[in-house]
Amino acid sequence: MSILVDSNTRLVVQGITGREGSFQTRRCVEYGTKVVAGVTPGRGGETAEGVPVFNTVHEAVDQTGANCSLIFVPAPAAADAILEAADAGIAVIICITEGIPTQDMLTVRPYLQPQGVRLVGPNCPGVISPGQARVGIMPGDVFTPGNVGVVSRSGTLVYEAVAQLTELGIGQSTCVGVGGDPIVGTTPVEAIRLFDADSDTSAVVFVGEIGGVFEQETADYIANHMSKPVIAFIAGSTAPPGRRMGHAGAIIAGASGTAQAKKEALAAAGAAIVDSPADIGAVTQRVLRERGLL
Repeated sequence: MSILVDSNTRLVVQGITGREGSFQTRRCVEYGTKVVAGVTPGRGGETAEGVPVFNTVHEAVDQTGANCSLIFVPAPAAADAILEAADAGIAVIICITEGIPTQDMLTVRPYLQPQGVRLVGPNCPGVISPGQARVGIMPGDVFTPGNVGVVSRSGTLVYEAVAQLTELGIGQSTCVGVGGDPIVGTTPVEAIRLFDADSDTSAVVFVGEIGGVFEQETADYIANHMSKPVIAFIAGSTAPPGRRMGHAGAIIAGASGTAQAKKEALAAAGAAIVDSPADIGAVTQRVLRERGLL
């Protein structure tokens, strides 16, 4: 009942000895995630939060069988950390780091694609499969296992959407924060495609925002391929054109980047549109009942 991370995830944390890395490692361990290794160059042989630390990801993989990486490396070195994880054979890489130069991502994304490596982020809250694995910074206590997938460009709205679903007794299969940068490792449509192929996910909640064309790409997939209901909310309805609103990718440049254009595209594709973030849970509940899924 999950995508990307599950009970078989064996996690290595790159940047584990930093303040945020050590704190979030502790939270992941407390949640039940199998954190098997950490990496900080020059700190090999030490332990952090009870986890063995290695100098390189290759060493960590060879000695612990790690298959997923969580990155808290500072922005100037984060792209290299992603590439190191990929070269070590890590299949799923989740990069929390904010502020990675767009130019770096122009190199990283095409390098990873031919290898079949799945990157989530950067500038994201991570991925959580409730009851199985927490890989990132999401507050685990608002999540509950179930069959609704959640994809969001906004980290904060992931928590809001999930809290509403959980309060209504609607559990989640996996929740993916794809990140708010203009270039991300996994786009919303790529995440939704994974949920569409997951036999234990019955519906998907999608939280988009202004800027770019990710929502239009998602609408095209929904219209032509999606076999499951999608409930969509677009943040940023009142944002002025040309001004960045929070995320680097949340800037309206042309009519296609507006919240209204995105809503119209998703509605035309058959998604159920939520007009207020306070109604995400209620609309999802209604759609599930209408489809006989609740």
